[in-house]
Amino acid sequence: MKQKLKTHSGASKRFKITGTGKLMCQHAGKRHLLTHKSSKRTRTMGARISLFKGEVASIKLLLPNG
Repeated sequence: MKQKLKTHSGASKRFKITGTGKLMCQHAGKRHLLTHKSSKRTRTMGARISLFKGEVASIKLLLPNG
């Protein structure tokens, strides 16, 4: 009997898989120390970005059911 693959809980909170299979994540630097950052900078950090190609394979192993 084969064991079920478990999703890495930390990775599932940080990364989302789109319908086309791309991996998306949040920008870094939007949690604290926001007073000196411009409004434009904090707005653009709110958008999701796609991961770099080198990281995709290792993250997809952590999200087997995605």
